[in-house]
Amino acid sequence: MTNLPETFATIAPVFMQGLALSFGLIVAIGAQNAFVLRQGLRREHVGAVVLFCGLADAVLIAAGVFGMAKALGEHQDFARALALAGAVFLATYGWQALRRARQSNQLRTEEAGAGLRLGGAIAQAAAFTLLNPHVYLDTVLLVGSIGAQQPIALRPWFVAGASIASLFWFAMLGFGARWLAPWFAKPKAWQVLDALIGVTMWLLALLLVKHALVGL
Repeated sequence: MTNLPETFATIAPVFMQGLALSFGLIVAIGAQNAFVLRQGLRREHVGAVVLFCGLADAVLIAAGVFGMAKALGEHQDFARALALAGAVFLATYGWQALRRARQSNQLRTEEAGAGLRLGGAIAQAAAFTLLNPHVYLDTVLLVGSIGAQQPIALRPWFVAGASIASLFWFAMLGFGARWLAPWFAKPKAWQVLDALIGVTMWLLALLLVKHALVGL
């Protein structure tokens, strides 16, 4: 039986630490955020994509806090293979985005149902989430190692705080993107967005390749 009473005074600081840490890490330009933003602007399977990304982060955070961080840290070959696979995926998606940026007939916001099917949207969300080594470094290794330092009885509250921050950010990014819909009704705006996404994907792919080669 634990000597640490689970009162608000003990739970709240741990919950807020998990929330603040996760929110600080996730609010950054990246492949996953760019994909959620684009789906939000298209108004295409936003709820499903937001829910998938939030749940995936929650699972990875819990896995890190409850012991997977050490296991991943000891398997450098797996981390290297994951980096290379992620680089290939990001480079391919970046090429597709840059190709779209050269076209003048970009999707308009009213064409919400003219793109990916639900299965395709979830598959891409899964790829951006699970093939990105930075997701594992942030959620499993970094958040996991800090959460693992909490008392055993309070670790679930740390996981809850970090997971809620992640879900809140994806919801804000996906559903809040609709406020930008009038601006993105212009084809030129889609070209600019796709160009930025394409360049970002290629830069991230190069960083992943560099990360994998340094480990060789």
